[in-house]
Amino acid sequence: MKTYFRLLSFARPINKFAIPYIITTLLYVFFSTLNLALLIPLLQTLFSTPGTSGAAAAAQPLGPKPSWTNLSATFNYYVNYFIQHYSAWTTLEYVCGIIVVSVVLGNLFRYLSQRIMENLRVHTLLNLRKSVFDNVMDLHLGYFNNERKGDIISKVASDVQVVQYSVTATLQVIFKEPAQLIFFIVTLFAISAKLTFYSLLVIPVSAFIISRIVKRLKAQAIAAQQSYGNMISYLDEALSGIKIIKAFNAAPFIKGRFNQENEQYSKISRSMARRQQMASPVSETLGVVMIACIVLYGGYLILNRQAGGLTAAAFITYIAMFSQVTRPAKAISDSFSNIHSGIAAGERVLALIDEKPQINDLPDAVTIDGFNDGIYFKDVSFAYGEREVLSHVNLTVPRGKTVALVGPSGGGKSTMMDLIPRFMDPKSGAIYVDDKDIKHVTAHSLRALMGTVNQESILFNDSIFNNIAFGKPEATREQVEAAARIANAHNFILETDDGYNTNIGDRGTKLSGGQRQRICIARAVLTNPPIMLLDEATSALDTESEKLVQDALNNLMKNRTSLIIAHRLSTIQNADIIVVLEGGKIVEQGGHQELINKNGLYRKLIDMQTFSAD
Repeated sequence: MKTYFRLLSFARPINKFAIPYIITTLLYVFFSTLNLALLIPLLQTLFSTPGTSGAAAAAQPLGPKPSWTNLSATFNYYVNYFIQHYSAWTTLEYVCGIIVVSVVLGNLFRYLSQRIMENLRVHTLLNLRKSVFDNVMDLHLGYFNNERKGDIISKVASDVQVVQYSVTATLQVIFKEPAQLIFFIVTLFAISAKLTFYSLLVIPVSAFIISRIVKRLKAQAIAAQQSYGNMISYLDEALSGIKIIKAFNAAPFIKGRFNQENEQYSKISRSMARRQQMASPVSETLGVVMIACIVLYGGYLILNRQAGGLTAAAFITYIAMFSQVTRPAKAISDSFSNIHSGIAAGERVLALIDEKPQINDLPDAVTIDGFNDGIYFKDVSFAYGEREVLSHVNLTVPRGKTVALVGPSGGGKSTMMDLIPRFMDPKSGAIYVDDKDIKHVTAHSLRALMGTVNQESILFNDSIFNNIAFGKPEATREQVEAAARIANAHNFILETDDGYNTNIGDRGTKLSGGQRQRICIARAVLTNPPIMLLDEATSALDTESEKLVQDALNNLMKNRTSLIIAHRLSTIQNADIIVVLEGGKIVEQGGHQELINKNGLYRKLIDMQTFSAD
């Protein structure tokens, strides 16, 4: 129940929907019950006299007016009254008119209640999906390194969809169907209390059997959602790595892995379907059995004149109404399967919402809007779990200077760069921008000072213009073109089919590697940040593209503070400061010629690349 109430909280303000829904549903239930109860006067009118004169009925005394609790006798009294004072035909007209009005009003309120419930369902889905997506976007980068992307997609897309129907189905189960059941049972008692007491003895047997059928649905629903998430993960990996899959002839392995999970999901789905589909026929069969038992018992009472005034018309109406009692009972049993699936999906969605980002603004965090002196690492250490990546690093990145990080793989270069925009926080020590510890600065204002260009060109399936203006959506056409010129991208953009309006495809697949990287550089130029973070921005390019991109990077770094990671040491020889990292520690630091003269690790790396080039 705790999970359900949390899911229901996303329907707030629920009073906006609940009060109109309760009113319209009660009115619908009242009129739908009345429609069946009106069969009594209809049948009594039709079969009270052989003609329309009402002579036979008029010959019978009316007697005292019965209590409203005896519905059959009450209807019988008023039918005889109308027939005696008017005629059977006029009475039939009145009864048919009342039935038509009741049916129209019942269906009107039914439509209104369904419309309100649909609005509630859409409103709940909107809030739930917004909450889960917003929280995913706020999570720290480390979370995404440990989770399958496909599983996250499954929770945001599929699981949320299941939850919305569960919430609305549950509201109907806990209000509409029980209300319908209560109205029916009260009316049945009003027709014949003795017959109703007997019939109610049979209902618990039906409820017990149905509960046994749906007992394991929740566990199966959880397994089905997990299996579906795995399938989405495999699909995402297959689509992302299709070139490698074909290059290594790995299609049979990928197909086998996906098909195995697909078969597992299908197996669980079949098992759930068997239980879900069994509930409806079983409840319907039990309903027919109950009606047969009631017909036998009621017929026995009437034939032996023990029915306590129950007329044939009232008995027929009783059977018709009791057959409808099984409908809300059947709806309740059918809804249990949806509820179990929804709660299972809801637990997965809520687990994602409950995942807390490790990087949060402190209550006293301040906003910074400028960069004046430099970036300072002060005794910074960092570890992934037990594995230490940085150890007591001290470094100054002066304003307006270009600082390059070099060294063997695994030395901590990328980790140092990720710490500056607070994608992660150091295990110990502190990082300062000017005189402010970045932990006491809002993440938004901190990252607004920085532009990033990564080794992987991360672009979106959109136009070239929108990809360049990604960080500054209010940018004008002139500003975007100016940024593209600085990034050496303007000329090739004009050569595309629609210029700046050309769609570049998924992850920019319609462009070459060098073109994609120059779009990324233009994106960074447009935001005009005082600090640039460049992570292997040219390492994946051919020689010609590298030159164009390097020229663009040189334009980008003018009059800016730049921190560069590069494996091609020839690209950073003009850096103001070169920092050599090994094993998470700074082992050398200085200019290019100064480090060459030291004859240390940097000289060794230079010699290795020179030898490889030869």
